[in-house]
Amino acid sequence: MSDLLERLRGRGWRMTSQRRVVAEVLDGDHVHLTADEVHARAVERLPEISRATVYNALGELVSLGEVIEVSTDGRAKRYDPNAHHPHQHLVCSSCGTVRDVHPTGNPLADLPATERFGFTVAAVEVTYRGLCPSCA
Repeated sequence: MSDLLERLRGRGWRMTSQRRVVAEVLDGDHVHLTADEVHARAVERLPEISRATVYNALGELVSLGEVIEVSTDGRAKRYDPNAHHPHQHLVCSSCGTVRDVHPTGNPLADLPATERFGFTVAAVEVTYRGLCPSCA
């Protein structure tokens, strides 16, 4: 389970009812919702919340580093609240389902020094692709 709400409270993020609902919608395991999905779920909890408010809150959460934007194959961006828990993503090539995975080992160590071209590598993003059980 992500700890998004606790992290935001700890940072003193002004918790309006609209922001709280967006954070609640995003909180959980394997959450990778599009902005439209966040809005649809937020409206169920707070009918007057606007699409613009949801987009603004998502932008703030990304800017704060509390939510990660995940882009897969030109599909709509998805928002991942597990920003502080190192992980990779497993994506269904057919339906676009995204799951968090935690492979063992250090993917940075797999990149030989000769392939770094002088870069100081700070982060690695690995995306595993395949078919989910429903699409297989």
